[in-house]
Amino acid sequence: MADRTLRGMRLGSQSLQSEDGVEFAERQRARFRTIDGEEFEVIFAADAELPDVWESPKSGREGRLLAPDGTPVEIDEGEQKAARTHWDMLLERRTREELEELLEKRLALLRARRGGGEKIGA
Repeated sequence: MADRTLRGMRLGSQSLQSEDGVEFAERQRARFRTIDGEEFEVIFAADAELPDVWESPKSGREGRLLAPDGTPVEIDEGEQKAARTHWDMLLERRTREELEELLEKRLALLRARRGGGEKIGA
C-alpha cells in the first residue's frame, strides 16, 4: 500500500513548493582582501551594517573590507577600554586595608581548623 502512494516521486530530490509570490530580500555585495592579496565577496542584506573584517571561506585568513574603489576601509578602533579584572572590581568595593584584614581573619580560621595555629606553608 505504501508503495503505491509514493510511486513516481523521488524522495528528497524535488520540492513540491513553488516560487510563486516569493519576493527575495534586497542584497549587497561586500568585497574583502586578505593580507596575502586574496579577494573574496560576501553577500549581505541591503540594510545590514558591513563588518570591517571577515574570514575568507577558502583560506580562513581575515580579510579587510574594501571600498567600491578597491582601497581598504579605515577601521575605527575607537576608545578601547581595558578589561576589568576581578581584582579591579574588588578594589572598587573595598580598600586594600579591608582586604588584608579579611585575609588575616580567613587565615586564622583555616589555621584553627587545621588544629594548631601554626602558619600555613611553614
